[in-house]
Amino acid sequence: MSGSMGDMGNLLKQAQQMQQEIDRIRTELKQASLDGRAPDGSVTVTMSGELHVQKVEISPELIASGDAAKVEGAVLAALRDAASKVEALRQKNMSSVTGGMNLPGLF
Repeated sequence: MSGSMGDMGNLLKQAQQMQQEIDRIRTELKQASLDGRAPDGSVTVTMSGELHVQKVEISPELIASGDAAKVEGAVLAALRDAASKVEALRQKNMSSVTGGMNLPGLF
């Protein structure tokens, strides 16, 4: 019986270590700032690791063009680029904790 209690103790210790590592990663993501750009570089969006938009920069040339559809498309492209970089960072960090296993609900 003592063997199974030791196994449970080890599992509990591993779970606590995993939780500490997840908490560390969450903190790191909160502090992260990633830039996404439109393909032509006319828009840059800075986004946190929690997907909060922190800053949007639009080139004066794009604004001066007066082409609303072009501005909208560039902003959308930059947002998507930033979001994909955040997702890649999350996946990289989480795979170090989960060993590559997909554990829904951690983030």
